[in-house]
Amino acid sequence: MMKSVLLVFLFRIINLLPDSLRLGLGSLCATLMRVLMKRRRFIVSTNLQLCFPEASEAQRQRWLHEHFRALAQTMIDRAVLWYGSEEKIRRMVHLTGYEHIQNSIDSPRPTLMFAPHFVGLDAAATILSMRLVKSATMYTPASDPQVDALMIKGRGRFNQVTQIPRKEGIRGLIRQLRQGTPVYYLPDMDFGRDGALFVPFFGVAAATLPATAQIARAWKADVIPIVTRWDSATGHYHTQVLPPFVDFPGEMSLEQATRFGNQQLEQWVRNDPPQYYWVHRRFKTRPEGEKKFY
Repeated sequence: MMKSVLLVFLFRIINLLPDSLRLGLGSLCATLMRVLMKRRRFIVSTNLQLCFPEASEAQRQRWLHEHFRALAQTMIDRAVLWYGSEEKIRRMVHLTGYEHIQNSIDSPRPTLMFAPHFVGLDAAATILSMRLVKSATMYTPASDPQVDALMIKGRGRFNQVTQIPRKEGIRGLIRQLRQGTPVYYLPDMDFGRDGALFVPFFGVAAATLPATAQIARAWKADVIPIVTRWDSATGHYHTQVLPPFVDFPGEMSLEQATRFGNQQLEQWVRNDPPQYYWVHRRFKTRPEGEKKFY
């Protein structure tokens, strides 16, 4: 209980800080994370080396520093997302392309938002929840029930957000989709070998769930990409809703369609590598006989 009370207190204080102090706090936290979180730093370094072998070591180190800077700020900025006014959030988070989602909602096709793990993921979810009447997503519950309750409350401030625990699997999301609820789906985590396909991500075999293609094919859903970038110069987030994938998955096999999704994500990551969630062990599960990277 004390942990959750302290967290609420800290977030409320951070929300009241001027932007310059909030950004300064993010910079300080980024330095501490790089120094203290040695395991996570190793994971980020390994991922960048696997995905960008052509880049110089100096370049990858710059990306590592920029990644932790962005990651730390997104953690600090949850104070604004969860406790700030709508006006303050709209000043900090900018949304373009929402018409693609609205067009899908207005059509008879289900709406599946394809939202990979960029560090600004929470900012994107919040600004979208301020436009959507209802939505659903899958999440990994926090180990502390009180903190978990805070997360659920913070992420559901502005609309009816159904948050489905990861252990319930994809069925809960499909149920929401069938009821006409737009689903915010995170397609790019490694959840092990069960049900996954090994398809390339930056040329490295990555265990990837084919659920995006399966849902799109079974329910004729629009698959609408969501890409978010945190701007270090302004401290603002830019969430871009892209046009839905054309005729997806069409005649592609599940493997081809899953590979296509990874290829699209790869292109967006290349535009600004530090923005991706490199602290995740994206290549944790290996094909039989391959060595582990982490």
